[in-house]
Amino acid sequence: MSKLTEDAKGVYVIAVTPFTENGALDLESVDRMVDFYEEAGATGLTILGQLGEAPKLTAEESRLVAERVLKRTDGRLPVVVGVSAPGLAAMRELSETVMGLGAAGVMVAPPWTLKTDDQIFAYYANVAEALGDTPFVLQDYPLTTNVTIAPKVIERIINEVETCVMLKHEDWPGLSKIGALRRSSDAGNTRRISILCGNGGLFLPEEIARGADGAMTGFCYPEMLVGVVREYAAGNPERAHDIFDAYLPLARYEQQQGVGLACRKYVLAKRGVIASPTLRKPGAALSPEDTADVERLLARQTRRLSEIAV
Repeated sequence: MSKLTEDAKGVYVIAVTPFTENGALDLESVDRMVDFYEEAGATGLTILGQLGEAPKLTAEESRLVAERVLKRTDGRLPVVVGVSAPGLAAMRELSETVMGLGAAGVMVAPPWTLKTDDQIFAYYANVAEALGDTPFVLQDYPLTTNVTIAPKVIERIINEVETCVMLKHEDWPGLSKIGALRRSSDAGNTRRISILCGNGGLFLPEEIARGADGAMTGFCYPEMLVGVVREYAAGNPERAHDIFDAYLPLARYEQQQGVGLACRKYVLAKRGVIASPTLRKPGAALSPEDTADVERLLARQTRRLSEIAV
């Protein structure tokens, strides 16, 4: 598989990690999940992210999941692997393992201990040194990392750290950040890198309009992400918004802290993608009232999709 580059675009779906009802890895569901995302039109996959429950996996389990996904994709889709870790040694070890298995690149979020612009830059310079020629995605998700990265700091990283080839943009609100970065690269002040956006796709149409290249996020209906990106690329923004609007109520529900991932896994299990909606402990589960909410949203979504002929 070719390595990740600054030209990456489309939809890199953040994959869940399937577990059996007793919390063991469900590798058979991994195969079905990969097939499902590919058939839905995903450009690539991102595994072992926060919503892939990566912190709950052992090092060996992380290797097993990466190996299984990469074997199933068999080079057809680029795979980015989350390798964020408290220390650079563990990050380097997992990166070397997954790149050896055929991954296209890795994703690194900043640790919460970073407080200043200089500390943030120094951290990613150290990451690049530790990872060698492995291309990496800078995950900018201050809502969970508590690290705010200003556009000028991202620009410095882009200009001085060659192996940073993508920004996973999850600032919120953050549309102005995308605009600032694109103006900088358009003016020739910075290298143009790929920008893919997260947050469950809640702002995807607006993010693409500001210059994002697509999405790197999860949603139990990846068809929405693919449809919005496809229609924008084809010059049909109104159609993109129609598709987005039809799925928005469920996407909004799925973005709740805690219960959101349980909602995503519930729907994926209902769709036959994974065998069980189980989250590894500690993890939330849907209450009967939550389940009723989701079922109501699914029914309304089905009706709306029929109305707009999707």
